Amino acid sequence: MADRNRLINMFTDISRIDAESYGEARVAAYLKERLTELGFEVSQDDTGNLYGMLKGEGAAEPLLFSAHMDTVKPGSGKVPVVLEDRIVSEGDTVLGADDICGITEILEGIRIAKESGGIKGDIEVLFTAAEEVYAKGSKAFDFSRVSAKDAYVLDMSGAPGTAARKAPSIISFEIEVRGKASHAGFKPEAGVNALKAAAAAIAKLEIGKPTDTATLNIGTIEAGRADNIVPELCRCTGEVRSFDHEEALALVEKVRDTFAEEAGALGASVGFSRTVNLKAYETPLDAKVCRDFINACGKLGLAGDLVATHGGSDNNVFAEHGIKGIVIANGMYKTHSTEEYALIDEMVSGAVLVAALLKER
Repeated sequence: MADRNRLINMFTDISRIDAESYGEARVAAYLKERLTELGFEVSQDDTGNLYGMLKGEGAAEPLLFSAHMDTVKPGSGKVPVVLEDRIVSEGDTVLGADDICGITEILEGIRIAKESGGIKGDIEVLFTAAEEVYAKGSKAFDFSRVSAKDAYVLDMSGAPGTAARKAPSIISFEIEVRGKASHAGFKPEAGVNALKAAAAAIAKLEIGKPTDTATLNIGTIEAGRADNIVPELCRCTGEVRSFDHEEALALVEKVRDTFAEEAGALGASVGFSRTVNLKAYETPLDAKVCRDFINACGKLGLAGDLVATHGGSDNNVFAEHGIKGIVIANGMYKTHSTEEYALIDEMVSGAVLVAALLKER
């Protein structure tokens, strides 16, 4: 059984520590102590990622568990409030359940497994830094240190018993349309309106869900210096997501080509850049992590549902390094908002699930 009070106390201890992206050092120090207490050999890299390894008692294949230490903003001065069935913040910051739920469930689950003799093989733990900024921490990690070929990432909203085995590529882009300034009252015809060119391109694109597997969004537009000046510069940013990496790349190129065509028709020019933040992956249904997850959930009376998610995580990075993983729901809700909360009973279930997954090895 998971220790409900221990879980709550650990969660609130971590929640009180400020840990916005790249500011996770104090959380890492706290977790290093907890991992050491469990018998892990622990180290930290220059990016702030915390890696631990615990030798198992048998010959089972090693297994990696992961969660991230950072939070989104506003995450400074968090005050967790424990209610009867959940933990919330005071309302002016995030709670940090994303991803304190994952961290606490991993640690409690390993403790349960140790106490019940369920450590059959080596356990590796990776608590990452800067996950909320497109997994910058895990991208910088030296994966030659990891022996495990299977991973469970506890970093998805919802009740334990659901996990994602498929996630998209996420590519962000920035467009700069350059026209020509002119007085908008006396000589508008002498100018080239960069905003008009950008608007024409956006109107031509299928914003939203252009295909069954992809999304396209223009998120920001910035243009102009004054009401009476034809805007000579317009900057737009956006992103593409797709479960097919090649489709994502092609859709980004379509955005570039559309802006170039519409801007050219008005006499404007276009600068374009893109960043591949995460690459799509799909873990096969017959992979051991999927089979073990379904079996463990069955024994615990959990749903055992394997789904696709349009969100990215460290698991995208793991897949690029040949590690097969799934992202497990951990009882967090309304993440990335000041209304974020964690359900206590679901955190308990998540910890028990971690222990059960270790016994499936």
